[in-house]
Amino acid sequence: MEDVLKDRILIILAILSCVFLFGTLSSCNNAMRQKAGRDKEMAARLQMEEKMNRFSQERSVLEEKVKAKEKEAEEAKAALEETKRILAQEQMANQGLKDELQKAAKLKEPPKR
Repeated sequence: MEDVLKDRILIILAILSCVFLFGTLSSCNNAMRQKAGRDKEMAARLQMEEKMNRFSQERSVLEEKVKAKEKEAEEAKAALEETKRILAQEQMANQGLKDELQKAAKLKEPPKR
């Protein structure tokens, strides 16, 4: 009877050992999968962070270019306004000279009979 009891205990212990062994192997496999997933996620995050840094740098450069172009546009607009002002003055001067020329031409014309 004692041998039967010892055999049963031994079989139960062997079964429990197998269950624990499979549980341990399953846990290790699960941990490995989680680690691989975490590593992939970290790689993706690092890649996205690098892209974000690159885009931030490009954005800074483009903002500087935009500011430079805006400054150029303002300078060109100011130059255009100055040119328009000078043109208006020249046109007024030309109109005054034209009026004087017409007056002089009228004075030189003989009176009509």
